[in-house]
Amino acid sequence: MKLYNTNTQSPVSVLIVGGGTAGWMTAAALSAKLAGTGVSIRLVESAEIGTVGVGEATVPHIRHFNASLGFDEADFMSRTEATFKLGIEFRDWGRKGDAYIHPFAAFGRDIGGVPFHHHWTRARRAGRVPAGGLDAVSLPIQAARLGRFGHPSPDPNSFFSTFSYAYQFDAGLYAAYLRSYAEARGVVRTEGKVRDVSVSADGHVQAVTMENGERIEADLFIDCSGFRGLIIEGALKTGYEDWTHFLPCDRAVAVPCANDAPPAPYTRATARDAGWMWRIPLQHRAGNGHVYCSGFITDDAAEQALLAQLDHPPQATPRRLRFTTGKRKRQWVGNVVAIGLSAGFLEPLESTSIHLIQLGIGRLLDLFPTSRDMDPLDAVEFNRLMDLEYERVRDFIILHYVATQRDDTPFWNHCRTMAIPDSLATKMDLFKERGIVTLYRDGMFLEPSWIAVYLGQNILPDQVDPRAALVPDAEIDRLIAMEAENCRRAASSMPAHGEILSRYKAQVPA
Repeated sequence: MKLYNTNTQSPVSVLIVGGGTAGWMTAAALSAKLAGTGVSIRLVESAEIGTVGVGEATVPHIRHFNASLGFDEADFMSRTEATFKLGIEFRDWGRKGDAYIHPFAAFGRDIGGVPFHHHWTRARRAGRVPAGGLDAVSLPIQAARLGRFGHPSPDPNSFFSTFSYAYQFDAGLYAAYLRSYAEARGVVRTEGKVRDVSVSADGHVQAVTMENGERIEADLFIDCSGFRGLIIEGALKTGYEDWTHFLPCDRAVAVPCANDAPPAPYTRATARDAGWMWRIPLQHRAGNGHVYCSGFITDDAAEQALLAQLDHPPQATPRRLRFTTGKRKRQWVGNVVAIGLSAGFLEPLESTSIHLIQLGIGRLLDLFPTSRDMDPLDAVEFNRLMDLEYERVRDFIILHYVATQRDDTPFWNHCRTMAIPDSLATKMDLFKERGIVTLYRDGMFLEPSWIAVYLGQNILPDQVDPRAALVPDAEIDRLIAMEAENCRRAASSMPAHGEILSRYKAQVPA
């Protein structure tokens, strides 16, 4: 982060437009990281407008965000009704009847200096794999299937240090938790709707005017207003890069219901005829949703399909959402930075929405203005980095759709045969040919994640590393069986997921 010299520059004033997860994550982070600099932070939101609030699953990076703010895990989880998340289960994606989990961990360990998946591929082609398939050699998958959880060990030599975890929480409660934190650190909240945005001749926003007539000026405006992009698009007409041709789903319907006890430590994504359905178990309820393409199913039929598969009666009226996958052509323009849904939207298949919020906040802090005069180079670098992050996430989500053998519905036929970005096509070709997982210079998904989807959806390389053949088959079989047994024993020794949640609840005052 830039050094902020309060002796030579007047403190920057910040106005965040919009609350919800994006607005209050931004407010909390800025109030903590800019403490003592003189920067003032104000947030305006309207309770009438509300927020999307259906995204409840995260990736492990959220733990670092929470830790950087000093959150106590037991307190945070209890007050947001959170559960632990060891991965995402994908049902019916490669073929109907298939199921695999994308865990926050690698599969197995290198053998003879060769990545494990090369040996696995040779054994699988020969029909020599243990019961349970690839899941058998993943500790977090075994734990998830058993409904167990344990914290990773800080000892790198421990078998329990080989995985990570995330959270599943109530997004509304998380926003309230962040709000309390931010307001305690000086963030001022204003209730009301924005009526007008004043833009100067040079394209910088000067102020917003509220419905009650109050004019609020600021040096830096952060647009967290959701899909509509009140400032970044409504006032500045930044433009939107539409990725619907790569990710055709454009609608969703969401509804909560009672949860089975104890809740499972993983998210579920089940492929359906024209999209997919999520199930996210929390402590007090389960979040359910149907993401679909309106070109292949009607809104009413999509809602009925969701209601028909609920484990328990719905607890609210189903909420329908419309969206266009893609991103703003520029997320930082002049003195306006878009964060969250106002910056772009990639469907929640891999729980990346909150992570992209976190990335935007981190980049903003790294490039935070040191004076009221915005350096245009900061915006250029911010946009470059965020464009890359969005594109990398986009490619990984597309992989799930195109790496399918399903041809049983028009939707899946479309996905299986659609054109994909060159950046993804090159990666897939290299894996199919040689089992090579090429990594992007920027991007959150590392080699184990790509392997989980490739192998989980039956994409096997035609050739493997020639060094894999140097290890005798019997030795490979022995090592794979030993890895599977170690995973089984370690997972079985973990406490029940519900036991840890109950223990946390007991630690937190009502």
